[in-house]
Amino acid sequence: MACACVVLAGGAATRMGGGDKPLLTAGRATLLARLLERLAGEGRPLAINARGDAGRFAAYGLPVLPDEIEGAGPLAGVLAAMDWAAGLGRAEVLTVPGDTPFVPRGLAAMLAPAAAVAVSGGRRHHLVALWPVAARAALRERLRAIGPDAPRAAFGVRAFAETIGVREVVFADAPFDPFLNVNTPEDLEVARRIAEGEDGVLF
Repeated sequence: MACACVVLAGGAATRMGGGDKPLLTAGRATLLARLLERLAGEGRPLAINARGDAGRFAAYGLPVLPDEIEGAGPLAGVLAAMDWAAGLGRAEVLTVPGDTPFVPRGLAAMLAPAAAVAVSGGRRHHLVALWPVAARAALRERLRAIGPDAPRAAFGVRAFAETIGVREVVFADAPFDPFLNVNTPEDLEVARRIAEGEDGVLF
């Protein structure tokens, strides 16, 4: 059975002046819309993980999954994704940050089998990953044991991934990095230039 896919949209845009990075526009669409267009083509169940008011994502018509464990950073989103996928009877779940709009089509199949993480340009993209849903009990136990007041490093995605034997899958980074992560205004300008080259085809 095909894996489920969850977009992790809960990160704070501190370097972008606040707000939801996935809702920023690049060309004729938001970063989130561009990402969902790629993921939807795989015919897999899709959801969004986000903190706060789910209504801000209502236009996308997808389930919005809250974090079960507050203050646990991105791993809380991974856990929410695993739990949702388990409820659908899926053995694997793909996670992708919502500010990573240009992932390859067919990404889940490229990463399979779980556990696997994407690498490009010598950089490991910890949240562009295919996770085994069977690891959710271990992740939940890990997050609850750490506690909300622990240093941020304690919630590291890489550290958890290593405990489940994650593999690295290397992707080409030309003509552009498919895992471009929009963290700064400069990154957004790069994304907009890439989008300009695609809009005549996609929209």
